[in-house]
Amino acid sequence: MPSDQAAPPISVNDADAPSGQHDARALLKADIVVIGAGQAGLSSAYHLQQLGLTSWKNYLVLDKSPGAGGAWQYRWPSLTLTTVNRVHDLPGLRFTEAVDAGDEVKASVAVPQYYAAYERKFQLPVYRPQTVKVVCERNGRFRIETEEGGFSARGIINATGTWETPYIPAYPGAESFEGRQLHTHDYKTADAFTGKHVVVVGGGISALQLLDEISQVTSTTWVTRQEPQFRDTPFTPEDGRAAVAIVEDRVRRGLVPGSVVSVTGIPWTPALRAAQARGVLKRLPMFAGITRNGIRWSDGREQRADVILWCTGFRSSLDHLAPLQIREENGGIVMSGRLATQVAKDPRIHLVGYGPSASTIGANRAGGAAARELTDYLGLQKE
Repeated sequence: MPSDQAAPPISVNDADAPSGQHDARALLKADIVVIGAGQAGLSSAYHLQQLGLTSWKNYLVLDKSPGAGGAWQYRWPSLTLTTVNRVHDLPGLRFTEAVDAGDEVKASVAVPQYYAAYERKFQLPVYRPQTVKVVCERNGRFRIETEEGGFSARGIINATGTWETPYIPAYPGAESFEGRQLHTHDYKTADAFTGKHVVVVGGGISALQLLDEISQVTSTTWVTRQEPQFRDTPFTPEDGRAAVAIVEDRVRRGLVPGSVVSVTGIPWTPALRAAQARGVLKRLPMFAGITRNGIRWSDGREQRADVILWCTGFRSSLDHLAPLQIREENGGIVMSGRLATQVAKDPRIHLVGYGPSASTIGANRAGGAAARELTDYLGLQKE
């Protein structure tokens, strides 16, 4: 992409930028708008560029954060390059080529550095901060309203991930609890819980990482809805493909995507073995309700608690697409296309980072598929 094709900076004072009043005459128009600049969004932008869309008028990327890094910049400080599940390379630039970071470097520092280097290398037209509030259809085009202005597009690649939509299930008595309730999304450091009894809810990888950390500074109770399945063998590419196939089948049938961990199981790590040796991994079934001072089991017994940490996952951040009515009555979305990124109800919309592509490596492949399918569908002239 030539250097003179970089996206012009967005400002409400720019003549060609959207005004604060969303004046239709001031809309920035592009053929394709990518919403989100995490792994999925950057991958999609890269592939659009490789297809010959070299002008910001062909495509642009909207990102709500003030700087590069996607959701990684908000992860808890103890999540390092050693403890993170894995950071996959973006297409065209290896992580190790862009960042000189050791295993103990915070993921919230190293990954944003990598993403920023990636945006610079390929001069990707990323506009930030642009918080998309709603997307609707108007005169055959999509109108994208942000807190800072407005945009118009013929097609959309949505790559907003899940970080902004933490899920906490409803439980009787939750509103009466006098302690602290928080989600993985809000977790910072285990030291904040020293001297308090913490109930950790959830059976995923993040839940176990945080349970391990917290249990080293205070007392804990671990509860899950289902019995977690641990595995002694390494997680293989075949395991990954099998898990993706199950999730892909669900979204192609319009069902809500399921948990990948429920399919693959949780691999034992040295940290988990150490936690097991300390007696931390004593899983209990879900409690029946929440009281003022703790939780209540199904037999009526109560457990005192100062903190309830909900490690109960996230939902896809798609509320801004609600006016487009792409969901089924059950809350799912019927997906089509080679890698199930295309919304069946409207082929002009692709969801990358949803369902089978909700992983860093899956987002790379899906970004390429979405870029090719959408440009072909729109009949864009390659430069």
